[in-house]
Amino acid sequence: MRVEIWSDIACPWCYIGKARFEKGLAAFGHRDEIEVVHRSFELDPNRAKGDTGPVIEMLARKYGRTVDEARSMEAHVASNAHSEGLGYRTEGRDHGNTFDIHRLLHLAKERGRQDQLLDLAYRANFAEERSVFDAETLVTLAVEAGLDETEVRTVLADETAYADAVRADEREAAELGANGVPFFVLDRRYGISGGQPAEVFTQALEQAWASRALQPVAVAAATDGGAGACDVDGTCDV
Repeated sequence: MRVEIWSDIACPWCYIGKARFEKGLAAFGHRDEIEVVHRSFELDPNRAKGDTGPVIEMLARKYGRTVDEARSMEAHVASNAHSEGLGYRTEGRDHGNTFDIHRLLHLAKERGRQDQLLDLAYRANFAEERSVFDAETLVTLAVEAGLDETEVRTVLADETAYADAVRADEREAAELGANGVPFFVLDRRYGISGGQPAEVFTQALEQAWASRALQPVAVAAATDGGAGACDVDGTCDV
């Protein structure tokens, strides 16, 4: 059975949701028969390449909050990440266009290294002092994930490489009704929005495995903001 996950590297709830999904998958009896495919979704597709800035200031502008309030928002998301055993820096991170990252993730998918690159990119963006909006950092991450450096540089230098694949993923997300990420599709029959608790993912996997009826998964209400998501306009639950 295939599980497709639409996400963006700039989305903190995608980072958290991936960890929760993997815990839910680990508790699923048929986990070895699940194929996981990551799909592209840009939260800020109109942002110019190279236009980066501090996350805290971006949050303050987007939500009309003070810088101190934006820091509190980040601290809340960080507490959710830490509860899943994830590193999360609330200061010093930047924000920018993620199109090149998505293009490289499609290359990585073809080479069987997509999950490895995604994990490294999430960790670099949210937990480490490495900007994923810097081309040389992307090259380093891709090589760490097992990709060929020359091939990676060739893709980054050609802005058309895998561009159609990224756009196709985004069109498909819209057709499926996804207006935020993370968005999980199980067996092309069940949809789950947000970084749900691990047990919700386990239940959904069991339901999808057992049934062929076309019906939505009943998603349990999250507690303490636990099923956060980032909307198509870049607005994230905090």
